[in-house]
Amino acid sequence: MAILQKLRYLSVLLLSSCASLLIEDPIENNIAPIRKIESAQIEELVITDLQECRTPERKPTVAVYGSAFTDQTGQRLSNSMYASFSTAITQQPSAYLIKALKDACKQNGGFFTVVERGGLDNLTKERQIIRSGRTENKDNTKIGTLLFAGLLLEGSVVSYESNVTSGGAGARYLGIGISKAYRTDSITIQLRLVSVNSGQVLLEKLVSKTILSVSLTDDVFRFIEAGTELVEIESGVVRNESGGLALRSAIETAVLEIIKEGEQAGYWSYK
Repeated sequence: MAILQKLRYLSVLLLSSCASLLIEDPIENNIAPIRKIESAQIEELVITDLQECRTPERKPTVAVYGSAFTDQTGQRLSNSMYASFSTAITQQPSAYLIKALKDACKQNGGFFTVVERGGLDNLTKERQIIRSGRTENKDNTKIGTLLFAGLLLEGSVVSYESNVTSGGAGARYLGIGISKAYRTDSITIQLRLVSVNSGQVLLEKLVSKTILSVSLTDDVFRFIEAGTELVEIESGVVRNESGGLALRSAIETAVLEIIKEGEQAGYWSYK
């Protein structure tokens, strides 16, 4: 009986040490040293840098058409159990781009003047209704002129690579086991700044982000009552980073880099 208690104590110590090793970042241990920053912290860093940039002396007016920033990968959600018709990437990435443009230098008054182009048909129809109503009521008040954009922001999601790296580790002792597995995906976007006046591509950026998925499982497999009864217990948890969060972070990073390179190229100046 004393020997059995000692073996159980040793098994607990072994599994505790294995668990501490498995909890470490697998990419940190097996692939390359990276900064241990949670996704939310990374996102917060990007948003802070984007919002705290300086406001230009004259805000550039930019337009983003709904069809000008799309998913070109055609990737479907990976599923080993059944065929999935859901896409791995949102089909409206332009929403993230418009949000990033509105957030740029938000704390200092904004960097860009963003004009509506995604719902231009609805906007035009509403303006026609206003003109028609004023004509019927003999109201000569003119409706304001729509702002035109001097710059276009276009791009696409050009790559979504699944299972770029994968691996794991585990340990088992006296029927008690623990294991950890991970997988990384990669998403790449392209963003370009185009002059409406000349059609020239002024700036172009390619930005990639990594999506990490981690699963942790443990199980117990023991015979009791002199080998006549079997006890088996399993549990596990899976954590998947959001693909939308990675896409948003990539777009915000690209917008921030375009702002910095535009300053170096002399496309805008500061007060």
